[in-house]
Amino acid sequence: MTEDKLTKIHLDLPRNEEVGGESFWAEDLGNDLYRMRNTPFHAYGINFYDIVLAKSQSEDSKPSIIKVHEYRGHKTLRVIFLDQASTSERAALLSQLNQFKAYHENADGTLFAIDVEPEGDYGEVCNWLYKWENEGILSYETCEAREGLGFDGG
Repeated sequence: MTEDKLTKIHLDLPRNEEVGGESFWAEDLGNDLYRMRNTPFHAYGINFYDIVLAKSQSEDSKPSIIKVHEYRGHKTLRVIFLDQASTSERAALLSQLNQFKAYHENADGTLFAIDVEPEGDYGEVCNWLYKWENEGILSYETCEAREGLGFDGG
């Protein structure tokens, strides 16, 4: 699907003082339902291709995500690089995870989000990230929902 068929939706992250919220590309499915079309960089408990319920406060505002309507089996991991490698070297390292059906998006050259497809090998992706974390290359976290903390994660 091309970007011109997508719309922007928003998610408030009030406990995240750094960003306060995050916008996503999404496919409008009608009835206030949207299919996520990119991987979150800051939110927890929401993933690529999940179907979310989102409503606009006014005609001039982006729809705001209220809840996940349906999880689609993707999982999100977040990576922050600690070493001095270039952005292209970092992308090349993360591209090694493609063999496990894990694909990355670059936020700013240091922060990357990884989407692991439902048929991907999430455990093996975590094994590689753990190895690279122990080598001092990066730090990573899983991004499943945090009990009682909503999309902020705490």
